[in-house]
Amino acid sequence: GKKLGYTFNHRNLHNVSLGQGQEVVAEQALDVAAQEGHWVILQNIHLVAKWLSCLEKKLEQLAEGSHQDFRVFVSAEAAPCPESHIIPQGILENSIKITSEAPTGMQANLHRALDNFSQDTLEMCSQEKEFRSILFALCYFHAVVAERRKFGAQGWNRPYPFSSGDLTISASVLYNCLENSSKVPYDDLRYLVGEIMYGGHITDDWDRRLCRTYLDEFIKPEMLEGELCLAPGFPLPGIMDYNGYHQYIDDALPPESPHLYGLHPNAEIGFLTQRSERLLRTLLELQPRDCSTGPGALGTQEEMVQALLEEMLEKLPEEFSMAELLARLEERTPYAVVALQECERMNALTAEMRRSLAELGLALKGELTMTSDMEALHNSLFLDTVPESWARRSYPSTASLGSWFADLLARISELEAWTRDFSLPPTLWLGGLSSPQSLLTAVMQSAARRNRWPLDRVALQCDVTKRSREDFASAPREGVYVHGLFMEGARWDVQAGTMAEARLKELTAAMPVVFIKAVPEDRQDTRGLYPCPLYRTRQRGPTYVWTFNLKTKESPSKWVLAGVALLLQ
Repeated sequence: GKKLGYTFNHRNLHNVSLGQGQEVVAEQALDVAAQEGHWVILQNIHLVAKWLSCLEKKLEQLAEGSHQDFRVFVSAEAAPCPESHIIPQGILENSIKITSEAPTGMQANLHRALDNFSQDTLEMCSQEKEFRSILFALCYFHAVVAERRKFGAQGWNRPYPFSSGDLTISASVLYNCLENSSKVPYDDLRYLVGEIMYGGHITDDWDRRLCRTYLDEFIKPEMLEGELCLAPGFPLPGIMDYNGYHQYIDDALPPESPHLYGLHPNAEIGFLTQRSERLLRTLLELQPRDCSTGPGALGTQEEMVQALLEEMLEKLPEEFSMAELLARLEERTPYAVVALQECERMNALTAEMRRSLAELGLALKGELTMTSDMEALHNSLFLDTVPESWARRSYPSTASLGSWFADLLARISELEAWTRDFSLPPTLWLGGLSSPQSLLTAVMQSAARRNRWPLDRVALQCDVTKRSREDFASAPREGVYVHGLFMEGARWDVQAGTMAEARLKELTAAMPVVFIKAVPEDRQDTRGLYPCPLYRTRQRGPTYVWTFNLKTKESPSKWVLAGVALLLQ
């Protein structure tokens, strides 16, 4: 066995870890095992994609005439997407398939995190009380960050592959820190776990802040004084044995709810709604669209698309005349530049829409040959989704085609009003701009020019007013009033002028008009403020725009754990 490169023991087991040219070894192991009635384990077959067709043929040959006790076990990592499914269909059809799925719910995740350790682990450190308390807190932290993914972008901006290895290595770091220090090095522990062990996976700055905040709340001196609650109604347990901790989880952990993760109950409504929408969208896409669906079915579909196509062409306004706009412009201010750039982007989008719709109309009449691009546009119109060729020239949006087109017409209307004389409107629809960052940068540029401040030392100050859009008749002397913002995870209390708990079933609460102006960086007062990220859509992540500091009477960490953000849609 050793000469062939695989292990063989008294239980007649051949274990081959594939990769690095082990395919020949695997074939030799299969031949020997088939004759002697042994078992073969082939690990990591996803690493030898080109060899899998040979393996399929080999197993077909060995299926006849082999020893009756001959068995083959194969293992592979889960494919990240359907395009990565490489295991041949013949192997899948002739095998018993077993999958190891991640646990669901806080209770299952916490039990599984604790399963990585034993009673011996709890007794190995000289500072036993500190070690056990912090280890349990780390298990809860691991369960939280792993299960928080189910809440989508409000949980994490991006999904991360946190694993049990992160937890066990963190436990080793904890052991070494306590053995080499008479006092608990809380700051060092939080940094090593949050920035290196788990933080090594994290690529988004806001997710890094979330990870850091969890550890600030879970690992602190109060945990040794019996004053720390890991979640509402779930205090950190005292000194117990290994089975006692498992029993404590069963007895004391509150029922599954977003509160266990620091989130508002609306977060669960949000992710269940999105999951339902994806399911219904998939069912709609599976709907038959060929002639076999019944008499006149295809004609009905084409009639629907034709009617929608004609309606959109009729409603789509003419492109902006850039020559006329430039002739009308008296002074090229930062705000005027933003307006011109928005018109240019809108022209590029509407020109593509008009061209593609006109071509599809001719193809439906039989005057042009239907191409793959036309077919894709046809399907998008039928399924009420934004066509890919339009989305590439458009702004981020999660809306259906009907809502998206109505939103587009509203944006064009706003631009037409703005470019009549290029004077700032009383309030600007920030979400109606293709590049909201351009407007916010223009605010800083205007203030820097007027006051002769260095632009790199200017910051934005955000003041939430108590009024709505209709209450403003003119633009401010400096800065801008903006409307069309929404808050997810919390709400704005207009009377108190501060952030407050969200109302149940109100997923995205509308914000009052916000006054944005530029101030020197050194004059900013960040006390009692929550640095709130602003995103274009609920997808968050790459749609990040800016950071607004909002007043809060609560600790900012509460809003960090709740995933509170401002949205433009």
